[in-house]
Amino acid sequence: MPAPAGAPSKRALFAFSAVSFAYFSYAGLFGTYAPLWFQSLGFSTLAIGALASLQSATRLFSPYAWGWLADHTGQRTRLLRIAVALALASVIGLFVSPVYGWIAAVTLALHTCTAGVVPISEAALAHLVSHGETLNVGRYGRVRVWGSIGFILAVIGSGVALQGLGVQAFPWLVLTLLGLLLVAALRLPVVTEAAHGSEAAPGALAVLRRPVVAWFFAGVFFTVLAHTSLYAFLSLYLVSLGYSKSAVGLIWAVGVAAEVAWFWFQGRWLMRLSPQVWLLLAAGVSVLRFAVIAAFGATPWVLVLAQLTHAVTFAAQHSSCIGMINRHFPGRLRGRGQALYTVLGYGASGVIGGLAGGALSEAFGFAAVFWAASAAACIAALCCWRALRLERVFGSPAQPAS
Repeated sequence: MPAPAGAPSKRALFAFSAVSFAYFSYAGLFGTYAPLWFQSLGFSTLAIGALASLQSATRLFSPYAWGWLADHTGQRTRLLRIAVALALASVIGLFVSPVYGWIAAVTLALHTCTAGVVPISEAALAHLVSHGETLNVGRYGRVRVWGSIGFILAVIGSGVALQGLGVQAFPWLVLTLLGLLLVAALRLPVVTEAAHGSEAAPGALAVLRRPVVAWFFAGVFFTVLAHTSLYAFLSLYLVSLGYSKSAVGLIWAVGVAAEVAWFWFQGRWLMRLSPQVWLLLAAGVSVLRFAVIAAFGATPWVLVLAQLTHAVTFAAQHSSCIGMINRHFPGRLRGRGQALYTVLGYGASGVIGGLAGGALSEAFGFAAVFWAASAAACIAALCCWRALRLERVFGSPAQPAS
């Protein structure tokens, strides 16, 4: 039965918190240490960059397919459980063979399944914690923060475990965390919305063609493109500078700790500026952050300060994006709106960032990747500024600009 229109129960919010915790624990483990495991298998930096880009490649098609199914059936919880179960089955393939082609195929299958988790769960959560088109950012942040906590615990704990057990234990850790995610998904309440009907309302692609929406997604694309340098190459960069695996985990943890603080208290802060202003601010801070990492990566205290800006460049940016998507893609469009955010923000940008970053690092070293990330963030700031201007000229960003 559909979720009630009033405030969601504590049990429902706890269940979504558990899913967020388990999924981002898995994401933290895979994003941080998969490149090191791939390296232990003898793959080149360029080959590792190609493997890292596979996750983004699946985001070009998989999230929208999952979102379309969720919107057209209304069965968000059931589809989420199916996606996680298929991911758990896929990861068993990591134990079969270390051959590059096989590992690439397994990685592709794994990411195709896990790509459905975020758009489905975020759409279901947004449905629960919204009043009409307005997202309750405080309540959303108190759920989403558990994803960040899971990420930080997984990064630190996995770093210690891999330091002691060896990087060959990586697939076992992935299997364990996906098992926990399945358990969490099975405990979710059944959240359904009316399935897609034939009413004459704008489709998701029609909304996407609105200038404010198009420039918003352009800003998301370049902001995430800049952050691809972190997700694909920061661990390799730090190891090349002489940091231990445990130190790499701690440096990642600094950024996520700042993210946790932001999500917990964002209800007090996000309403002080419009989402578009926050997006512009996040892009501007990203310019400085990646330039500092490129220039001073070997200086621990400077690197720590740069990582603290993750509160703005990721956490504030992400929550602002969710709020904007909730306004642009309400009701039956919510799943596809979340999917477009993944496809356009984390799909094409990740493919380009992974491949281009691999080529740049091979030719000029890892610092060049972060200088390029700073340049991408400059373009993101220009796109966000354009979206802000259109919003101020045409009013509500949910209205088409003509």
